[in-house]
Amino acid sequence: MKTLGKALANGVALLLVLPAFLLYQLARLFLGTRAFSGWSQAFSLFPGLIGAYLRRAFYRLTLRHCGRDACVSFGAILANSSAELGDGVYVGAFCCLGDVTLQDDVLLGSHVSIPSGARQHGFERLDLPIREQPGVVQRITIGRNTWVGDRAVILANVGQHCVIGAGAVVTQPLPDYSVAVGVPARVVRSRKPGTPETAADTLVTELLDPPHSTPRK
Repeated sequence: MKTLGKALANGVALLLVLPAFLLYQLARLFLGTRAFSGWSQAFSLFPGLIGAYLRRAFYRLTLRHCGRDACVSFGAILANSSAELGDGVYVGAFCCLGDVTLQDDVLLGSHVSIPSGARQHGFERLDLPIREQPGVVQRITIGRNTWVGDRAVILANVGQHCVIGAGAVVTQPLPDYSVAVGVPARVVRSRKPGTPETAADTLVTELLDPPHSTPRK
């Protein structure tokens, strides 16, 4: 019964967002890819459960891929329609996502920032404003079953089954099973079965997400 109710809710949400989707397609004729971010900002403002269903419906129509049960919370903004959200993905409130792939069961706390890599803006020249210097856009991939804590900044790929502490800044790729904290983020232990625990486990417990940001059940 619960599954049927969700299916019906998803169907209703899809019908409700169809007019917006058609207007978005029209805007793309004039603005190209720039049209997407404005519509993402608009849909981010719908509150509560209704908002979550409307955002999911819109992103399933517009993103390269969006899982059937992916959840994008209030205030979260996706800057690029090339983003990919896998099944079971949870994006917390007020996240900002660029050219990203979130594999299945990735959990993002609130205010997480994942721009399109660390070199979007060039800054080598002093005779030009930074805004006019060319940069490099990089797709960032977060591996499946990874949890990213509140206010983390992800500038490099993260492997599968990882845990990233709150406020961490990931500047280098992280291997599977990593538990990483700090600025810049450093691996303090591995979650891989059979890996011996270390004294750093206490530090990990203190630096991971605070209780208020517990992900969706």
